Amino acid sequence: MGQDEPIERWTAKRRAALVLRVLKGETSVTEAARQHGLTVAEVEGWQDQFLRAAENGLRRRPKDEDALKEEHIKKLKQKIGDLVVENDVLREALKPYPLG
Repeated sequence: MGQDEPIERWTAKRRAALVLRVLKGETSVTEAARQHGLTVAEVEGWQDQFLRAAENGLRRRPKDEDALKEEHIKKLKQKIGDLVVENDVLREALKPYPLG
């Protein structure tokens, strides 16, 4: 199976191998996605997941899966809040000034 042939099922082992290639600088996220018919968001998501799991594995007392998910949800909600504020600021800045 060549690198350019699509892999029908992305097992955890295959995803980890791809993420490691990206982290080692052997390929970029964009190139890895293109080569394997994936989206950049998919590869970035796998990379984030990989790094979170690695960090958790190095803790003295690893968090359980639910705690990791809750932490990730909290970060995503914060990001949503930041984006809403940014969107509101931009929307306000783009309002036309009244002539008169």
